[in-house]
Amino acid sequence: MSATIKDNRSSALSRPRMHWRPLAIVAVVIALMITLPMIVIMATVFTGSFEVWQHLFQTVLWDYLSNSFILMLGVGFGVLIIGVPTAWLTSTCDFSGRKIFTWALLLPLAMPAYIIAYTYTGMLDAAGPIQVMIREWTGWQYGEYWFFNVRSLPGAIVMLTLVLYPYVYLLARTAFLEQSPSIMEVSRTLGHGRYEAFLKLSLPMARPAIIAGLTLALMETLADYGTVQYFGVSTFTTGIFRAFYGLGDASAAAQLAAILLSFVALLILLERYSRRKARYHSVKGKPVQRMVLRGTKARLAIALCLLPLLLGFLIPAAQLFYWTFTDAVIDVVAFIGLAWNSFYLALSAAAIAVVLALFLAYAKRLYERKAWVNHSVSIAGLGYALPGTIIAIGVIIPLAWLDHQLIDLAEQWLGIDIGLLLSGTLVALLFAYTVRFLAVSLGAIESGLQKVKPSLDSAARLMGYSPLQVLKNIHIPLLKGSMLTAFLIVFVDVLKELPATLILRPFNFNTLAVRAYELASDERLIDAAPASLLIVLVGLIPVILLSRSITLSGATVAIDDSEHKEKI
Repeated sequence: MSATIKDNRSSALSRPRMHWRPLAIVAVVIALMITLPMIVIMATVFTGSFEVWQHLFQTVLWDYLSNSFILMLGVGFGVLIIGVPTAWLTSTCDFSGRKIFTWALLLPLAMPAYIIAYTYTGMLDAAGPIQVMIREWTGWQYGEYWFFNVRSLPGAIVMLTLVLYPYVYLLARTAFLEQSPSIMEVSRTLGHGRYEAFLKLSLPMARPAIIAGLTLALMETLADYGTVQYFGVSTFTTGIFRAFYGLGDASAAAQLAAILLSFVALLILLERYSRRKARYHSVKGKPVQRMVLRGTKARLAIALCLLPLLLGFLIPAAQLFYWTFTDAVIDVVAFIGLAWNSFYLALSAAAIAVVLALFLAYAKRLYERKAWVNHSVSIAGLGYALPGTIIAIGVIIPLAWLDHQLIDLAEQWLGIDIGLLLSGTLVALLFAYTVRFLAVSLGAIESGLQKVKPSLDSAARLMGYSPLQVLKNIHIPLLKGSMLTAFLIVFVDVLKELPATLILRPFNFNTLAVRAYELASDERLIDAAPASLLIVLVGLIPVILLSRSITLSGATVAIDDSEHKEKI
């Protein structure tokens, strides 16, 4: 009996190094497949004809560069002036409604940028209710008065700012909450007021987190297609679509995508450079002190928090509800079909992403000392930083080539035409979704795995369990929460994804996002409301999960700054 136990122990301890090395090889192969679109984009830059590229360079490339840069600059400034002050107010101050604003300021994350653009266009255009009311009240005709043109580059900046500021708000608020209250107390003993301490201490300490949130917002700005296309703003994403569909040149589209990819890479490098020496330290057990705001200060704080919430979620959501249940013409059968297409597509993509993320994260844990495994898994998670247009171009080129090879072989050996098995079906779309959103599920599952003590793995291995048995019997039951979170977030992200779906969807296949885009492009904004509203409502799921995960560290103490008295 003892000999058997000894043999089991020795075999269990030796198995990770010898018998299960193929697990690491398979993980690396999967990671390389996930990075294939980026490799293809870079390899395609120097192939094909350069005539189209020269035409683009001489005509519209400067517009793409300047508009993309101005869009990034405007959105970056906008998300900072909204996200940082609201994060500071909800984390360090106490005023009426603060607890509600803490989670409500995240709600605009559920509103895709292209949907808020359609909604505000319907409200603010010349035929919208606001301008109609102005003309009825004043007797003016259109053109006799000035009104903000929402279909413009400034309009696109405003729309993207309203839905992207939560990135900065969330990370900045977390950074402010993690700062030790004793630092602020020392600052006050040196004669600095609260606002001076904020500018000289809190803000610089939170800078890495703020820059990280800003980088996420800017990457989403570069990835946007629906808003800029609908507003007629020429950016790299619209240029890639024009080159691919209008000019029919995949090489020119890849060349534009490579420039956009360099923008994204630069943002990632800047973000990592900004936090290269950043360290976070907190003092546990000490209550967080909040400054009680009263009178004018409290009203200003409420106004600063309420305004982005109103403009970024409440007003457009209310307008979508009104259009859906009063004026929209709904083809119930077609709508159910669109909802089903979106549902099973998102369900399949989320399941694939979670399974692959679980496999890759576990391989990384099992071979944590193997640098080549760790680096491969980390690179596989870069897809989320890439716009859907880049991923779609990087997916369609190799799959179309492989399809033509298969067609030639089938005609030569079988005498039949098998058609486009990969690039013309949902396979391409699911592959693109996996590349785009694997990082989301990978991050959630890796975070969950880190909470599982390595001693559990060692104990199971000593009992003779194989690595896959450890994963099945120990880790998966413990990771149910993390896997569910990853699944829901990927599900909603796929539901909202527009550029990749437009490029890769099979012929005569529509989703809610595509149908909303098509109706809005035909100026049928009211009819686009039901599909848009359903996307927004489903998008609330990860926002609710995110809101619940925001917790305060320790008890809270409210300090009345006017009376210098503590109130527990």
